[in-house]
Amino acid sequence: MSMPFYVSPEQMMKDRADFARKGIARGRSVVVVQYADGIVFVSENPSQALHKVSELYDRIAFAAVGRYNEFENLRIAGVRLADMRGYAYDRRDVTGRGLANAYAQTLGTIFSSGGDKPYEVEIFVAEVGTEPSEDQIYRLTFDGQVADEHGFAVMGGSAEQVAGHLREGYRDGLGLDDAVRCAVEALGKGEEGGRKIPAHDLEVAVLDRTRSQQRKFKRLSGEQLATIVGRNGDQPPHPAGESTSPSSGAADDAGRRAEKPPVAPPPDAQDS
Repeated sequence: MSMPFYVSPEQMMKDRADFARKGIARGRSVVVVQYADGIVFVSENPSQALHKVSELYDRIAFAAVGRYNEFENLRIAGVRLADMRGYAYDRRDVTGRGLANAYAQTLGTIFSSGGDKPYEVEIFVAEVGTEPSEDQIYRLTFDGQVADEHGFAVMGGSAEQVAGHLREGYRDGLGLDDAVRCAVEALGKGEEGGRKIPAHDLEVAVLDRTRSQQRKFKRLSGEQLATIVGRNGDQPPHPAGESTSPSSGAADDAGRRAEKPPVAPPPDAQDS
């Protein structure tokens, strides 16, 4: 009778972790950024049907990278858990922290089990508060570890390179347009050589605390997104960090108006 092949627990966990990391790295990065009025998610995703960013509950959103079928199962489980908890108790009892803990337990159990392969996913769970200081962003890795993020975070693909470029352009209190442009520029520069990502290849969604509806999740697409980043990703209306206030540079503006007549805004600059 042959002896069973032995693998030490340390080596087995290392092999499973390497397997999951390689699968996650093959996906495109997802960026989450806090801005003045909420939280924005930005990712390159040419598909119009398979979303990487979705709503979980009133003030809570979910984003993921990796294998679509695996993180879609996690998303559906999170929606069901949130709905059941909100129905059985109160809507205020559904929190981002509670959902993040549930995801951490599930991912940790799958990773440490000896039979099933680990999930090749990383996910964000974000909850927008009534004030910026109350915003919560949780990053969960394939093995169930939870990290509390602040300001911005990146996962999947060339995460380290994208985070490095994002760190250069990010600052507290950005407006929505500047936050989206900053994230899109970092995603483009994260790849070797750098490139410009057109608006139709982007998936952008926000948790907007200023919305009057109970549900704060909203997708940005079409003309609205093209107005922010430019249709080809090369000519945003206002570069990040440039003030668009009518009172700033009033003397310079008056001089420019005297030199040449004003130009009417393009038709696609209207809100959609």
